[in-house]
Amino acid sequence: MKIAVLSRNPRLYSTRRLVEAGQQRGHEMVVIDTLRAYMNIASHKPQIHYRGQAMDGFDAVIPRIGASVTFYGCAVLRQFEMMGVYPLNESVAISRSRDKLRALQLLSRKGIGLPVTGFAHSPDDIPDLIQMVGGAPLVIKVLEGTQGMGVVLAETHKAAESVIEAFLGLKQDIMVQEYIQEAGGADIRCFVVGDKVIAAMKRQAKAGEFRSNLHRGGSASLIKITPEERMTAVRAARVMGLNVAGVDILRSNHGPLVMEVNSSPGLEGIETTTGKDVAGMIIQYLEKNAEPGQTRTKGRG
Repeated sequence: MKIAVLSRNPRLYSTRRLVEAGQQRGHEMVVIDTLRAYMNIASHKPQIHYRGQAMDGFDAVIPRIGASVTFYGCAVLRQFEMMGVYPLNESVAISRSRDKLRALQLLSRKGIGLPVTGFAHSPDDIPDLIQMVGGAPLVIKVLEGTQGMGVVLAETHKAAESVIEAFLGLKQDIMVQEYIQEAGGADIRCFVVGDKVIAAMKRQAKAGEFRSNLHRGGSASLIKITPEERMTAVRAARVMGLNVAGVDILRSNHGPLVMEVNSSPGLEGIETTTGKDVAGMIIQYLEKNAEPGQTRTKGRG
């Protein structure tokens, strides 16, 4: 197969591993810088051009679209879909998962366990908003943040009011979530491919920190997940419409709670921790499923 990898940087671990895994299995792998691709939006023959050449003949495309380029990246991916190229994750599903509020609303509608979450626009509503999620301590998140940026733990009611006022004063859309004390600064990253959790690791925040992201100095270790956690991760990915996803789960007193569903999960932490060839499993998934015209939404929506 001829497979495109949409990535800003071919030297990134995840991009490199996907290219290696594809080449080892005899596929032609082409890395395309998402922002350097440009499109001809014509009714009869939609095209993508890159470095002065038309990009055609692809069987599949693997989107590794960073959060900061979601809008343009999804437009490029949508164009591939319109050309009949099979996407590992569809543009509609990526847009859905990147909109944190929409993602939580979709998960909530399907009855998937979530931390109690509040969302508000007006500073007048702050005391009731804090009360709604069970009071302090609570977590305040900027809707656009990634890798733990824009996430604050407010330990007292007064601190929560001050932080929320500051964010709203900066015209930032924020979510307020209950703090799951019993998780002890740890979460579980479940790596879903198709309808299976193929690997899982526990991420533990460093001392004095509550964010467990590996980019923030968190540590990763092997973990055995429960059947309920496994089912929750697979269902969450399915609700988003993602074929490949990193589902972050908290262990709470009332069962697994989904914190986030990531459409471009990094491979380095999960491969290093579990010793599994995750990149190879992703390529195998494409081999089984990448047929022309198999995109569910055909770039619509």
